[in-house]
Amino acid sequence: MRVPPLPVALRAYRYGLYLGEPAVAGLLAWRSRRGKEDPARLSERRGRPGRARPVGHLVWMHGASIGEALSLVGLIEGMIARGCSVLITTGTRSAADLLSKRLPAGAVHQYVPLDAPRWVERFLAHWQPDLALVAESEIWPNTIVALHERRIPLVLVNGRMSERSFQGWGRSPRTARALLSRIAVCLCQTRDDAERFARLGAPRISVVGNLKYDAAVPPADAQQRAYLGDMIGDRPVWVAASTHPGEDAVVARVHARLKARHPRLLTVLAPRHPHRGQAAAEAAAEMGLRATRRSKGGRPLANIDLYVADTLGELGLFYRLCPLVFLGGSLVDHGGQNPIEPVRLDSAILHGPHIHNFIEPYGALDAAGGARPVTGEDDLAEAVDALVADRHALAAMARRAQAALEPFEGAVGRTLAVLDPYVVQMKLAARERV
Repeated sequence: MRVPPLPVALRAYRYGLYLGEPAVAGLLAWRSRRGKEDPARLSERRGRPGRARPVGHLVWMHGASIGEALSLVGLIEGMIARGCSVLITTGTRSAADLLSKRLPAGAVHQYVPLDAPRWVERFLAHWQPDLALVAESEIWPNTIVALHERRIPLVLVNGRMSERSFQGWGRSPRTARALLSRIAVCLCQTRDDAERFARLGAPRISVVGNLKYDAAVPPADAQQRAYLGDMIGDRPVWVAASTHPGEDAVVARVHARLKARHPRLLTVLAPRHPHRGQAAAEAAAEMGLRATRRSKGGRPLANIDLYVADTLGELGLFYRLCPLVFLGGSLVDHGGQNPIEPVRLDSAILHGPHIHNFIEPYGALDAAGGARPVTGEDDLAEAVDALVADRHALAAMARRAQAALEPFEGAVGRTLAVLDPYVVQMKLAARERV
């Protein structure tokens, strides 16, 4: 199928990044100084490899940050089982740190190069992937064009297109069509996502569901689970997970309001970005609460009100310790956080009204009574008050939540079924070259 030529806007973008490469390099250096890039691996962001290419068939998978990268683990395992090596790229240090503990043998990690044409070409020239998979909504023009020119099939997996993004792309229809027509197939999470991609010009679309429903539960250190579990004992406990600025103070005020009714209550607060641990502890201190930070060696002793879990990759530990989870990013207009992991670890869910990033799972959970929406501080305090010490109610909510999400599972198998012809094709092509 012929693809449309690149419109003027895309050509200007490409040549602008050729000319602006020194400025992009300066941006990388600035980000490195601020701790947002790994200085030891900064060259990978310019397309310079940090590893040798594995021998044989190679599938490149990209997930921008933690959630997208972890959703690919099932596909990574599936491709390795099919005799392929996997290169997984991310754009954030936190995702790289977490993947270093989760990748199976046969997969290697690199940072993705920024979308400067020469950097992308350098990256592709070294790795020479046979197939490229990009998670959710990562549409980088120069990368898409370079893959298409090299005849490397690009598949959008776990594809997601919010109404806001659709409206944005809709203002540049020729650009959207030129890019989407160069994608081999868009494997979408929902029919709504598929319809938006189709209206923007994607010619090949399939609805396979959300990979995150099949993602492995986050791990937890068994010794730490036993140690902290003994320390918490039978105290009523809840966790406010993946909170964003503005929510930490709400959580602290909720604890302060409930302290008289639940004097032994322990609140665990896990900010979405661990570097905000100090600010979270200060918000608690302003309410007269005793707080301690896990990153500084603090422990949830009997006299601690609020335990700030400001470490990376330990939510699996606290989901296992806390039967009641408030998921952040939902009292502020962020769009919510993924409820699937705590549900699969037997937690009951509370969430705010801003959940547009996860409409489908929250809708199912709310309808089944496996989650409870709250509108703000008053509702959150009321919900925690009613549930935190009622283990029977929490267990019943958790059972309803798991049952509500079961019908959505199976996306990994459906995605691999679509990818299998590409695997066969790459193997046949390799035989013909021998």
